[in-house]
Amino acid sequence: MIFLLMKLNGNNLKIAIQKKGNLTAGSLDILKKAGLQFEVLENRLLSSCENFPLEIIFVRDDDIPEYVKDGIADLGILGIDVLAESQLKFKKLLDLGFSRCKLQIAVPRDSQMTSLSQLNNKRIATSFPNILRKFLKKKKIKAKIIKVAGSVEIAPIVGSADAICDLVSSGSTLKTHDLVPTKTVLVSQATLVSKLIIDPDKQTKVSDLLRRIKAVLQAQKTKYIMLNAPKNKVNAIAKIIPGTKSPSVIPLNKPGWVAMHSVVEEDRFWETLDKLRAVGARSILVLPIEKMII
Repeated sequence: MIFLLMKLNGNNLKIAIQKKGNLTAGSLDILKKAGLQFEVLENRLLSSCENFPLEIIFVRDDDIPEYVKDGIADLGILGIDVLAESQLKFKKLLDLGFSRCKLQIAVPRDSQMTSLSQLNNKRIATSFPNILRKFLKKKKIKAKIIKVAGSVEIAPIVGSADAICDLVSSGSTLKTHDLVPTKTVLVSQATLVSKLIIDPDKQTKVSDLLRRIKAVLQAQKTKYIMLNAPKNKVNAIAKIIPGTKSPSVIPLNKPGWVAMHSVVEEDRFWETLDKLRAVGARSILVLPIEKMII
C-alpha cells in the first residue's frame, strides 16, 4: 500500500478494480470502451491512463471496499455481493451489467429440505456471513453460520455443514456437487462506487468518466436500425421506432419511398422487427452502436 501511495499522482482520479477474477475482464473492457488508453502488465499493480487523468489500481476484490473507504481510491468496481458483505457505506454511482450472479442457499439433493424453515438449527457454510446473517434474521431463521474462505460446495460432502450459501452464475458447480438451490439471498452484478465525499477538484473528472461509461452502457443495449418504407407509412413506423426523439427520414430516388434511421432497444429488437415488416418496412439493416451519448 505504501508503494502505491509513492507512485500515485495526487491530481489524478484513482479507481480500484479486481486484479484477477470474474470482474477483471469486464472492468478492463468497459474502461477501454470508454476510450481510456492504458497498458495492463502481468504482476503490475498500477496502470496510468495516457489520455485521461485516471490511475487504475489492481487489487483483490475483497480489498476494494477498504481502498475506497480509506481514500486510496476514489472509485471502485466491485460486485454488489462484496459491497454488501463489507457493510461499509459508499455512493453507488452505476450498475455496470456484467458479472451477473446470485447469492443462493443450496442444499444436498437428497436432503429433503425444500423450505427455509427447515434450516432452523442447521449449519450453513458461506463466504458471506454478514449478508447471510442479516437475511436469516429477517426471515426469523436460527441457524449456525460457518464462515469458509473458499470451496464452499464441499462443506455438505465432508459433513461440516448441512447447507451452503454461495454465489451462483450458471449453476454448473452446484450440479457437480449434487446441490440444489432453494432460496436467492441476493442478486449481484458489477457496480461502480465512490467514496461518500469526492474531492471538489476531482468531481468534474468523475462526471466526465461517468458520462463516458454511460455512453458505453447505453450503446450495449441499443441497436441502430436503417430501413426503406413507403412514404405513407412514416407515421406508423415512427410510432414503432421513435428513437431518442424522432427517427430521421430521408427521401429516396424511388418516388413514394423514404429511408428511415433510428435506434431500438436490444431486448425489444425481434418484437420490433416483426411490427416493422407488418407495416411495410423493407431492406431493414441493423448495426451495433459503439457509444451513445444522449
